[in-house]
Amino acid sequence: MNGRIVLAGGSGFLGRSLAAFLLTKGYETITLTRSTTPCFGYAHWDGINAGDWTQHVDGATAIINLTGRSVDCRYTPANRREIIQSRVNSVRALGDAVRKCHSPPSTWIQAASLAIYGDSGDMICNEDAPHGSGFSVDVCQRWEDELGNQELPNTRTTVLRIGFALDANGGALGRLAMLTRLFLGGTVGNGRQYISWLHIDDLNKMFDWCLENKKACGIYNATGATPVTNAAFMAALRRALRRPWSPPVPPIAVRVGAYLMGTDASLALTGRRCMPKRLLDEGFKFIYTGLDDCLSDVFTDK
Repeated sequence: MNGRIVLAGGSGFLGRSLAAFLLTKGYETITLTRSTTPCFGYAHWDGINAGDWTQHVDGATAIINLTGRSVDCRYTPANRREIIQSRVNSVRALGDAVRKCHSPPSTWIQAASLAIYGDSGDMICNEDAPHGSGFSVDVCQRWEDELGNQELPNTRTTVLRIGFALDANGGALGRLAMLTRLFLGGTVGNGRQYISWLHIDDLNKMFDWCLENKKACGIYNATGATPVTNAAFMAALRRALRRPWSPPVPPIAVRVGAYLMGTDASLALTGRRCMPKRLLDEGFKFIYTGLDDCLSDVFTDK
């Protein structure tokens, strides 16, 4: 075995995919989850307090922290608090665990979000682009700041600001595919908002690249190199699912639909045009560079 990886918050679709991938690379994985049902390869934690789970951190090769309450919800005051606290508290708890280790993990890879750039229009956002404003930006900033506040002299820290990961088995693509199959896959809003996408296999490869590349540290945009507008993305999705043109969905209809589905319309009506500059500069090679090929693979026999 290559070592033990602690996957905090790894029970979501990104974590399940990553755990399966890491097993193929020869790693042992321990997923920290809020579930109290005993299961091999999983350990219970509440994302706040130390507990028996800390034993898995001591001697681990790395921590990968994916913890965070889903933002796919209505932004009520209670949900906003939970979205922020779930992220900040998990980083703080893991930092406390690492500092108590006799043999601390050499690597910490922290999930973050491209939403830190806000609704940036046509501006190309590399890692040094200015941050936006609003609730989602504040969440991202506090998330990353908490990691920066941790004093971890023996642990290399890397932040992956993750884009729209495309996978048939989970995430927002499933909802878009369902609507498209129902002939409701039209352009959303004005269609000019950018979607910074990547295949789930490339995201898994990025995590592995950060594990193996000992010089990888700091912030990376974890997204593909060919962001597209919503109009172009929905057209590609219709082609992949063999559906004809569908009428555009005006913003008011998006807001009503989002409310009925228990989510926030800003997730569909805003966007950002991000590039993985640091990954490309440092030699990362993508498996999928074109959206049509990516979606074709995602939906093959699915």
